[in-house]
Amino acid sequence: MAKIFCVANQKGGVGKTTTTVNLAAGLAKVGQRVLMIDLDPQGNATMGSGVDKRQLELTVYDVLLESASIAEARAQSDKLKDGGCSYDILGANRELAGAEVELVEVERRERRLKQALAVVDAEYDFVLIDCPPSLSMLTLNGLCCAHGVIVPMQCEYFALEGLTDLVNTIKQVKANLNDDLQIIGLLRVMFDPRITLQQQVSDQLKAHFSDKVFDTVIPRNVRLAEAPSYGVPGVVFDPSSKGAQAFVTFAQEMVDRIKAM
Repeated sequence: MAKIFCVANQKGGVGKTTTTVNLAAGLAKVGQRVLMIDLDPQGNATMGSGVDKRQLELTVYDVLLESASIAEARAQSDKLKDGGCSYDILGANRELAGAEVELVEVERRERRLKQALAVVDAEYDFVLIDCPPSLSMLTLNGLCCAHGVIVPMQCEYFALEGLTDLVNTIKQVKANLNDDLQIIGLLRVMFDPRITLQQQVSDQLKAHFSDKVFDTVIPRNVRLAEAPSYGVPGVVFDPSSKGAQAFVTFAQEMVDRIKAM
């Protein structure tokens, strides 16, 4: 049975997509079977996984509207195979923005993704869902089927405010739609230990959330930032970079944490 995790944060620009694709590649590198689902109409996780969103015949949009199954809509990238980090991709493009409107009057609209995943559940060890930075019907579909939420966050003042909003959202979804939902952990990303404020916020996070803060810290790394322009995760683009190595370490920490749960 696959463990399903949303990568979510209601604050934009915190590295959700970078975290999703690099964690997917890292998990594949340590021997896990992975499905990455792009729930953002921008399709950045799709492009960053080596799949051209403009060429996709079927996407997560078709799955949500029940006109295709995940088995029919998923794709793979040759670029990932070359790097030894291959995972399946349920891609997205601009069509997905229309799903918000089309799902409004549909029954079970927030559980469409959960039902679709139940069919392929046994084929994967991990399912990672890249959520848009808002509490939309798309994000709700992700949260309704997830066992937990991975929260990437920068160690900055405004990030703490955004985290409070996300915790409240998760509590509401847990109370009304998904009993299993919980925060699996907070991942500190784009971290620069030379900046005093980042150290202070990091210490505050550990003091307040203790074991919910992952041990792994993802450093600010130019190679991770360059990788999307080549259509691959940083783990594939430059495996020797500090950012790539940190994500592989994080992938192993995720595997160990799930075994301990």
